[in-house]
Amino acid sequence: MKIHKNMGRADRTIRFIVGVILLALYFTDVIAGTIGTIGLVFAIVLLGTSFVGVCGLYLPFQYRTCEPD
Repeated sequence: MKIHKNMGRADRTIRFIVGVILLALYFTDVIAGTIGTIGLVFAIVLLGTSFVGVCGLYLPFQYRTCEPD
């Protein structure tokens, strides 16, 4: 089963930027504790989906922010 990309360039760029900001906030101890851990996990998910180009939450709804193949 092949999963097609469902994220456009703008979506991927925004996710990447937010992910990097969250990582920076975590590693500079601006956010810490439980909130920091949640922010770190969220940043990893955002960065991962921005690199892969597939958002798992878009799949069940067949939502796409990119042009069809």
